[in-house]
Amino acid sequence: MPDLDTIVNLCKRRGFVFQSSEIYGGFGGFWDYGPLGVELKKNIKDAWWRANVQEREDMVGLDGSIIMSPRIWEASEHVSTFTDPLVDCKQCRRRSRTDELVNGRCPYCGGEVTEERRFQLMFKTFVGPVEEDAAVAYLRPETAQAIFVNFKNVQATSRKKLPFGIAQVGKGFRNEITPGKFIFRDREFDMMEIEYFVKPNEWEAAFERWVQDRLDWYVRFGIKREHLSVYEYPPEELAHYSRRTVDIEYEFPFGRSELEGIAYRTDFDLSRHQAASGEDLTYFDDETNERYLPHVVEPAAGVDRSLLAFLIDAYDEEEVRGEKRTVLRLHRALAPYKVAVLPLSRNERLTPLAREVAAALRPHWMITYDDSQAIGRRYRRQDEIGTPFCVTIDFDSLEDKKATIRDRDSMEQERVPIAELVPVLQEKLK
Repeated sequence: MPDLDTIVNLCKRRGFVFQSSEIYGGFGGFWDYGPLGVELKKNIKDAWWRANVQEREDMVGLDGSIIMSPRIWEASEHVSTFTDPLVDCKQCRRRSRTDELVNGRCPYCGGEVTEERRFQLMFKTFVGPVEEDAAVAYLRPETAQAIFVNFKNVQATSRKKLPFGIAQVGKGFRNEITPGKFIFRDREFDMMEIEYFVKPNEWEAAFERWVQDRLDWYVRFGIKREHLSVYEYPPEELAHYSRRTVDIEYEFPFGRSELEGIAYRTDFDLSRHQAASGEDLTYFDDETNERYLPHVVEPAAGVDRSLLAFLIDAYDEEEVRGEKRTVLRLHRALAPYKVAVLPLSRNERLTPLAREVAAALRPHWMITYDDSQAIGRRYRRQDEIGTPFCVTIDFDSLEDKKATIRDRDSMEQERVPIAELVPVLQEKLK
């Protein structure tokens, strides 16, 4: 497994992730995704959506607003409880969460720390033209609350019966005390969340299914099963809304840490919003002729953490003909570019045909065209960014109208008629 510095270097050098506001010295806890990173991030979200919404008949989607009524965060108890314990070092003056202390002392210098105090994690903002008169609002720390307050709307319009789920992918914001470990702990991040509504006495079976489904998803898209584990929270560590929570953890270079949380939220959120808003959020069960508040199982994953884990697990180094080859063995569904079109050289005889081939492939996949440097170096560059296939146009192509397809993982090459490139690549990328 590569160390974190290796992955950070790759991300900067190849255009996956940049430090936000870098030319101004950076801005802690915020990151910009470059040309490759934005594609990888999109592909992760698409793979998650396909598996959890498109491929299931018991799921629908939602895209809630980032800023909602502050009454929502009061009802959900985020205003009163969404805090972290904070201490300051008396020696180096750096701040830490109490769970980061080493034997009760500063994790940075070993100095004595202050008494613990609570730190509000939600970003506060104002809605209105004049700050003094404007309404206080918050940037959402999770996407879940938009699902709960829209439960009645979604259930009525989709006509779904229990059990069913509502999925959402979107931005979240948390004013973390100590962001760090690259994109693992951010202040702005993307979340992939599901609220799965069940009958109160059926939550345990649903919970176990979701734990297994989510483990299977990571393995399906390239994470080695031995790098994943499940951590069960003891009762004293549960969040205020949860009766049971497990984390799917991943063996990051800095240690085993949370990749995704799966929580049994009971009817906490719906009951709180029903009481605070006065709206009836109960579900009518036409099988039993009863009305009740559904209970909820919530699988919630971070896109940024998933992206980091997929990069780490895909990273590989091997020796090929006496030289080191770095290759990202990303699942083909996640790879930023599916195909690279590489003319053997910049010879003016090759360029028109190579450009023609690239234009024919572009409607089907994200591709890249590269004619700089020697062909061997270009193969290595595509290996390092995870491109599954390279299509090479050489001088023989001008005569036989064929191209060479090179496989990233095996490095095997296959000569294919240019007219058949699309169906052949479709089969390989399926």
